[in-house]
Amino acid sequence: MIRGRLADASNATLYAVAAGEWGEVACVYKPVSGERPLWDFPDDTLARREVSSYAVSAATGWDVVPPTVFRDGPLGPGSVQLWLAREPARDDDPEAGVDAAEEAAAAEDVEEVVLPEPGAGLIDICSVRRVPPGWLTVLTAEDGRGRPVALVHADDLRLRRMAVLDVVLNNADRKGGHVLPGWGGAVHGVDHGLTFHGEPKLRTVLWGFGGTRLLAQEREVLARLAQDLGDRLGEVLTDLLSVEEVVATLERVERLLAADRLPRARGGNPIPWPPF
Repeated sequence: MIRGRLADASNATLYAVAAGEWGEVACVYKPVSGERPLWDFPDDTLARREVSSYAVSAATGWDVVPPTVFRDGPLGPGSVQLWLAREPARDDDPEAGVDAAEEAAAAEDVEEVVLPEPGAGLIDICSVRRVPPGWLTVLTAEDGRGRPVALVHADDLRLRRMAVLDVVLNNADRKGGHVLPGWGGAVHGVDHGLTFHGEPKLRTVLWGFGGTRLLAQEREVLARLAQDLGDRLGEVLTDLLSVEEVVATLERVERLLAADRLPRARGGNPIPWPPF
């Protein structure tokens, strides 16, 4: 059942509730019928790329992409992804409570949807003089008033795993707003429609990790992923993507392992716009 729409999204992105034996679960429904044609991606394929991204994320064991499936819905087939709801307050939390807006919504029997914090508190644009200690600078620029600012992100393992996965997926749209907090301190990436292109398309706000050597655990995961792509995972992706795109994914994993370090930003447009 569709409950609302995320109006800022460029394609149809709907807030919905799926019902089953487990009860009702909030989700993000992106019907294929609501996809706008793009000059560089095949038509009607973005939802399948969302599902493929989850399949690869699940294979790594890093839990970067929330559970995502391809299902038929009220507007036709599309991707259905678990909604990243705000973590519920504990009963023993002294700051727990219902604010005035929530009380008003409850009084009117209206569902209030609370959006997760974009960037999960780990990505920011700030004054070049106020970069948090230990954070990595992606680029410096000037704001509308000519003041120097910096695009920065935390040197955080959860973001680093996301950056590694984005190289594998060839993610062309890793905005800060596509990084969201999950429960129990988890950090997730969403909006993976622009992935798996056969040509280099990597655009991300996580270039602060560029040029750094792969960690031992990252090499282990990538080596296992390469094997999986030649086996069951490859079969799953071939049902969703073209054979050429699946082969290109395996080649990206192999190149990453051979280089033993994350790539640096090189020319073109390496950062998506807007960055959030």
